[in-house]
Amino acid sequence: MRIALIQERKNPPDKRVVLSPQAAKKAIDTYPNLEIIVEKSSIRAYKDEEYSALGLELVDDITSADVLLGVKEVPIPDLIPNKKYFFFSHTIKKQPYNRGLLQAILAKNIEMHDHEVLTDQKEKRVVAFGRYAGIVGAYNGFRTYGLKYDLFELPKAEFLDNQQELIAALAAIKTKLPNIKIVLTGKGRVSNGAKEMLDGMGLQEVSSNDFLNKSYGTSIYTQLGCGDYVKRKDGQELGISDFYKNPQDYESTFMRYAKVADMYISGHFYADGAPYFFTREDIKNPDFNIKVVADVSCDIDGPVACTIKPSTIADPIYGYNPITAQEDDFKKPDVIAVMAVDNLPCELPKDASTGFGKMFEDYVLPAFFNNDETGILQRSLMTKDGKLTERFSYLEDYVASKA
Repeated sequence: MRIALIQERKNPPDKRVVLSPQAAKKAIDTYPNLEIIVEKSSIRAYKDEEYSALGLELVDDITSADVLLGVKEVPIPDLIPNKKYFFFSHTIKKQPYNRGLLQAILAKNIEMHDHEVLTDQKEKRVVAFGRYAGIVGAYNGFRTYGLKYDLFELPKAEFLDNQQELIAALAAIKTKLPNIKIVLTGKGRVSNGAKEMLDGMGLQEVSSNDFLNKSYGTSIYTQLGCGDYVKRKDGQELGISDFYKNPQDYESTFMRYAKVADMYISGHFYADGAPYFFTREDIKNPDFNIKVVADVSCDIDGPVACTIKPSTIADPIYGYNPITAQEDDFKKPDVIAVMAVDNLPCELPKDASTGFGKMFEDYVLPAFFNNDETGILQRSLMTKDGKLTERFSYLEDYVASKA
């Protein structure tokens, strides 16, 4: 089998790669029948020479490969017909902006495996960049806080080399923080990545009850699961599984945290029909205390009402004016500073690539050589023979539309 690591061509450029040089070398040493070629790239986090130094072949032409591995969407003109591709297509939720991409994948008879639907037998995702979104998002939250209040100026995450450098930078500004309270939502990869940063810089974690009711002489944080910030409208207590099954039957209790928190880091998963954490009307409440939001989840016009647009790595912070519900200068006292970069792992490309590659190596590569004994390739196959597979047949109306 011949696998190609493809050049990322989407704009803005993405420096990540599915397999680092070390991971690629380990793979070919593990599987004697595996060849890995590397398409030359000037933007990848790892230089071409780092691959060639380990004996990997650098190429300009990848048409000889059986499987093409990328991270972001491949531009339609660059799709090679009759190949197997792995990348994030951003089509499985019927995203309108990528309808043409999926149509082209079908027209070119491509077998498409989306990283987002690589799952184990319990349907749990096995490869993801979420942890790194949380790591960078938490760092950017403190950077935003320092800039809003002119307390300190952290370098952008993209200018630091790895997570440890980010943690060291945060630890260095800890003494410049006032005694603030930080609320972190979620219990999955994203939120736990953010928690690594809060713990790494030495912040104290407290229970949700203590967060609400106690004062501290230092900065503290609490991490909330969904049971902490929603309740059933009818007052019943039926457990977290009921919330996942019937989110429309719940209402938010997050405002009690918003009244005492200074900073909010969102790392939750938001399901259709679930209640908003806070609305634009909630933000107008004089008791709403949050002034810095690091919205890692970045659902636009969604559960975090001040997130009215995504921001960018180049321009990561904007202000939300609670009265006008419009963008404003984030340094104004009554304006909420919002960091809502929607591609945070790109700021830590080497760490993100290493972590992603380890998951790909553990869960996906073996399937190519063990006859897909766990079914991971079958579950992730979106298109075959110019048609949607049965598992993804719900996308038929999406690809048929010309809108």
